[in-house]
Amino acid sequence: QVQLAESGGGSVQAGGSLRLSCAASGSTVSRLCMGWFRQSPGKEREGVAYIMSDGTTDYAISVKGRFAISKDNAKNTLYLQMNTLKPEDAAMYYCAADPRWWCALISSSYNYWGQGTQVTVSS
Repeated sequence: QVQLAESGGGSVQAGGSLRLSCAASGSTVSRLCMGWFRQSPGKEREGVAYIMSDGTTDYAISVKGRFAISKDNAKNTLYLQMNTLKPEDAAMYYCAADPRWWCALISSSYNYWGQGTQVTVSS
């Protein structure tokens, strides 16, 4: 079993930055496919970014160039650096993981989820 705990959400003004963290236990992030997803009220959960066990990353078009996903194997923690935030980035952000080598921005492909951390962006 993999347990995930997100932190780092909060309220920022448009153009600001936040860094989300996701502490993992029960497995090591170096062996997991890990991703960030977000969900706004009334909308489906959407993939934001993922990082494969070999470090390969990919991003949703809407965040490419503004967000950066990374992991610290020593701390067993996943990060999402979010820069130049926009009001449309406001959502509950979730960390997800699955014990396989490949990743996708598809929520159904992940078996383990955190509780989420709220991001609010004011214009």
